[in-house]
Amino acid sequence: MEEDSKAYLGTGWGFPPTFDQKARSVRLVSAETDICESLQILLSTSFGERVMQPNYGCNLQDLLFESLTPTVTSSIKELVRTAILYYEPRVRLKKIDIKQGLENLLPDTAQDFIQNLRQQEEERSQGFLQIIVDCIIISTNSRFNFVYPFYLQEGSSTLVSSAPGIAIVVNS
Repeated sequence: MEEDSKAYLGTGWGFPPTFDQKARSVRLVSAETDICESLQILLSTSFGERVMQPNYGCNLQDLLFESLTPTVTSSIKELVRTAILYYEPRVRLKKIDIKQGLENLLPDTAQDFIQNLRQQEEERSQGFLQIIVDCIIISTNSRFNFVYPFYLQEGSSTLVSSAPGIAIVVNS
């Protein structure tokens, strides 16, 4: 039964695509990793970027330079909710949280370290936003948390740079 549910989750190309010279094939990912990378692609894509699917994506880039007001927070949540609803059928969305800053990315044991660096990090983390997606993988009925870091990377030619999302699977 476990293998059948994992098979439903699918197998796809890893993101970003990388090739294995020995196997002469592209790196493949499956199960929860495939969902994590699919969400990463979905939230990083603007409308119109995907060929033959003009509505695929999330358009978070339009909100990049907006102040984080309750209206903008609500808009971000709605963009993410709609994108996942239409383009990620393997999960059922439970909740979306928005947090500002870098602090919550590190485990509690690292909080002392953060306090020592608070002043330095405060300047760097002002433009850093975490979109935390809490959902349930339908076929396995397990909780899945995905943290999408959304920020502007200095010194880059791209407006938005998003690090690979972090996924945590909690069996319930």
